[in-house]
Amino acid sequence: MKLTEQFWDESYKNNDIGWDLGEISPPLKTYFDQLTDKDLKILIPGGGNCYEAEYLHSQGFKNVYVVDLSKTALDNIKRRVPSFPSAHLIHMNFFDLDMTFDIIIEQTFFCAINPNLRPLYTIKTSELLYDHGKVVGLLFDAPLNADKPPFGGNKSEYMNHFHTRYTIKIMEQARNSHPSRTGKELFFKIIKKP
Repeated sequence: MKLTEQFWDESYKNNDIGWDLGEISPPLKTYFDQLTDKDLKILIPGGGNCYEAEYLHSQGFKNVYVVDLSKTALDNIKRRVPSFPSAHLIHMNFFDLDMTFDIIIEQTFFCAINPNLRPLYTIKTSELLYDHGKVVGLLFDAPLNADKPPFGGNKSEYMNHFHTRYTIKIMEQARNSHPSRTGKELFFKIIKKP
């Protein structure tokens, strides 16, 4: 599998992005609506068209960052939301990022990377978080594909990945999934261990 910058950019140029809902994911909107501190530093890795970043920006969150390998995906965000700070749209491999955040939002990225990189994802997210920072979001709770993204998984697999570096606060079936994902995703919140 060659999940390269070219692969992802071609996917967005050709609109070959079946995982893209075309709108903010309902469980994440519900989570965002509970956040009151608009100064939180939030990262959305592999954000793609990132309707989540658009929504947070529209709600007055000032420190939202999106990192993606696809320049086309980042350009799509800027085209839709011209006021989104260009410096917060980072064209880079997530694993090369060197910043620190309060929250990392997971929306299809974990299930888009090669499954062999999942242990590295756990390490990298913990390195990018402030003490007691969180990863919050959604994970596919279904087998899905073996040869191309999105790659699925299940709760016990995810728990095994995260338990060494994180305290798992919530990992349960999402209650208000988009209709196309009902019964197929887990909402989770994990907190970096000291």
